[in-house]
Amino acid sequence: MKSGFVALIGRPNAGKSTLLNRLIGAKVAIVSDKPQTTRTRIVGVKNYDDGQLVFVDTPGIHRPLHRLNVRMVDAAVETLREVDAVMLVHDASSRAGHGDEYVSGLLKHVKVPVVLVLNKIDRINKSQLLPIIEQMRGWHEWSDIVPVSAQTGDGVEHLEQTLLAKMPEGEALFPEDYLTDQPERVLVSETVREKVLHNTRDELPFSTAVAIDQFEEPDRPGGLLRVYCTILVETESQKPIVIGRAGSMIKKIGTEARKDLEAFFNCKVYLDLRVKVKPDWRNDERALDDLGLPKRKR
Repeated sequence: MKSGFVALIGRPNAGKSTLLNRLIGAKVAIVSDKPQTTRTRIVGVKNYDDGQLVFVDTPGIHRPLHRLNVRMVDAAVETLREVDAVMLVHDASSRAGHGDEYVSGLLKHVKVPVVLVLNKIDRINKSQLLPIIEQMRGWHEWSDIVPVSAQTGDGVEHLEQTLLAKMPEGEALFPEDYLTDQPERVLVSETVREKVLHNTRDELPFSTAVAIDQFEEPDRPGGLLRVYCTILVETESQKPIVIGRAGSMIKKIGTEARKDLEAFFNCKVYLDLRVKVKPDWRNDERALDDLGLPKRKR
């Protein structure tokens, strides 16, 4: 048996969360075409006949402009010290630039194997991969270079076997039925935030968060899960964007979120959504603590 931890790092919007969901075969991380969707570390566990991989998804590494972003980048960098292998996930449909070179530079002192994963190959011609590989080979000594499509699954099985071969020998680190470290309250808040990202205008996603005010578990199997949430925005002008004309947008967000939550929890869900203006919450350390975002290392 082999088992160990594997970190997924990379620039925002490289497709790390989509790849995590594909690897473990379940949706534990929200996905969006907006960068900086993932705000904290997410663990997902996959079992195999001959081992177990514990994947650690991290926020995209970028230049932080708010205390929220500083915490996000810290969470990603800190993960590099705690794993048995690293996947640097790059969006192969975009040109590798200074930001990608910066992320590669963070791996300079990493002692474990680092696999370069070229994601989104379903969007390009295979001939376009060679120039990217040649360019990125000069930035780090990769143990392997694996092209994949998290969207279609192409190359993912080969990636899993490559990673499993690099794990230390040892028994499984988590029980066979363990899927993720995300608490139920976090899964709910992130699901609601995903629907906000999908349905609102481009200027809104970075300044929204979802707080769980009340979480009432069903009193019997198959009973009703009641959740009361507050969607935080930073300005009064953003509030009507989330609410919509005559409440149409918040109703749509709630309907889509409830559908996903009922499928995940396998029960009926009552979802109450409110919108609250909290100016500059991304720079408010107490607000970030209340939202469960990772604290900075002192």
